[in-house]
Amino acid sequence: MSPLLEPKLPEQGLAGSYINGAWHWPASGQTLTIENPSRRSPICEVGRGGAAEIDLAVSAARAASTGWRAMAAAERGKLLAELGRRLEENAEEVARVLAAESGNAIKTQSRGEAMGAAGVLKYYGGVAVEQKGETLPLGPGLLSYSTREPHGVVGSIIPWNSPLQLGAVKISMALATGNCLILKPAEDAPLAILKLAELAEGLFPPGVFNVVTGLGEEAGAALANHPGIDKVSFTGSSEVGKLIGRATADRIAKLTLELGGKSPTIVFPDAIAEGRLESTAQQVVNAMRFARQGQSCTAGSRLFVHRSIWDQLMPKVTEKAAALKVGDALDPEVDMGAVINAERYSEIRGFIAEAEAQGAEFLTGATPADDPAGFTPQPTILSGLDNTWRIAREEVFGPVMVAIPFDSEAEVIAMANDTHYGLAAFLFTHDVSRITRMTRAIDAGWIQVNQGGGQIPGMSYGGTKQSGMGSEYSIEGALEAYTYRKCVTINIEPAA
Repeated sequence: MSPLLEPKLPEQGLAGSYINGAWHWPASGQTLTIENPSRRSPICEVGRGGAAEIDLAVSAARAASTGWRAMAAAERGKLLAELGRRLEENAEEVARVLAAESGNAIKTQSRGEAMGAAGVLKYYGGVAVEQKGETLPLGPGLLSYSTREPHGVVGSIIPWNSPLQLGAVKISMALATGNCLILKPAEDAPLAILKLAELAEGLFPPGVFNVVTGLGEEAGAALANHPGIDKVSFTGSSEVGKLIGRATADRIAKLTLELGGKSPTIVFPDAIAEGRLESTAQQVVNAMRFARQGQSCTAGSRLFVHRSIWDQLMPKVTEKAAALKVGDALDPEVDMGAVINAERYSEIRGFIAEAEAQGAEFLTGATPADDPAGFTPQPTILSGLDNTWRIAREEVFGPVMVAIPFDSEAEVIAMANDTHYGLAAFLFTHDVSRITRMTRAIDAGWIQVNQGGGQIPGMSYGGTKQSGMGSEYSIEGALEAYTYRKCVTINIEPAA
C-alpha cells in the first residue's frame, strides 16, 4: 500500500495510544489489525489499549485539569483553531487514511469529512469565548451571578462511520469548555484520529488531550466505568448506549448519548411541481446517505411518498441511486465505497434477504453476494412492504431504503412516529402551513425541509426517544452538556 495511506507511526512501527503528550505502547503488548474494507486487506496494527491505559490517561487528564480550566477561554480557542488549521493543511493525506480504514469514498465523503472536521475545530475555536453567565437582579446590596464551569475530565467514545468529524466534535466541545479529554476511537477505524493526534503534538499542555485505542468491551468499558471520568459522551448504537447509561448511573456521571435512528423522508406532491422533480429526487438520495453506504444514524431510510406522485418520483429516485458508482473507496471515480467489516456486511445482507423472502420488490439493488471481494453492497430500494416489516423498523445501517406510499398527513405522521427512534427527519413540501404542522408533529431532534444535507457547525443536533440525550455541534449544546452552572451570591455591605 502507498506510504501516503499509512499514518506516521511511533518508533515501534505501530501506533499506540497518545497519553500525556507522548505516544504510549500498551503494557500488554497486544495489537489490533486495521483492515481496508474495500480491499479486505490489512493496513497496519495499532495498540490494543485497555484498563491500564485508561488509568494512565485519566491520571494525566486529572493532573492537567486545574491548569487547563484556568486558561482563558480565548486562549483555549486559539489552540483549537490552530489544530483546525493544521488539519486543513494536511486534509488530503488524512482523507486518504480515512478512506482506507472506513471505506468512505475519497471522492464523495472522506475529503469532505476532513475539511468538515477542520471546520468544526475552527468553529469552536472562534466561539470558545461565548461561555457567558448571567447576573440576577436580587435587589440592592446583593450581587448574584452565575458562571459556566467545566465538569472536569470527559471520556468520549466514537464510532467508525464518521470518525474524524465526530472526533473533532468531541475534542472541540470538551476542550473549548475547559474540560480535559480521553478519546476512544472505534477499533475498526482509529487511524484518522491518530493522524489528528499527531497534528496536535506539542499544541495542548500534556494530559489535556489523550487518545486510547482498543476494543469497546475493554478500553471503552473501562473508560465508561472509570470513577475519574466526570462525563461520558458516546456516539454509536442504541444497544451500547444503554450499557453506557447503566455504567454512568451508579456514580451519577454526566452523560451525552447520540444513538441510532430510523429517519422518515416524507415527500408531498408540491415538492416535484414547477420543475423540482430532478432536484427533489437527488435530495431524497442525499438524505438516505447512499454515498456513505447508508452508514449514518441520520439516514432517511424510510421513504414515504404521496401516492399521487409515486409513479413520477420513484423512477427518478431509483435512477439516481442506481447511477452511483460502487467500488474501492480510494478510487477517485467511485461515489460509494464499502461498509466497514464482515459483521456489518452480513447483517445488511440478512435484512435484505429476509425482506426478499417476504416478497419485497427491488426497485434497484439486490441481495448482496455471500462472499464478496470487498464489502460493497449496491444501493438498494425496496417497495411492496409496509411500516411493520422488520427492515422498516430496525436500523439496517447500510445502503437500504424502504419506500412506502401514503395518502394523508395524518397517515404519514402516524407512520413516521411509529418508531422508538427520534433522531432526524426529512420533509419535502413548499406549503408553509404544512411545514409548520408537520415539523411540529414529527418526533425528531433534527428536521430538514427540502434538503438532505449534513450537520453544520453552529446548529444544535441531537435526538429524542431512544435516539439519545443531549445535543452537539453548537456552542449552546456544548454549554448544556459539558459545563454546569455555578451561582454566586454576595452580600455587599453598605458604605460606612
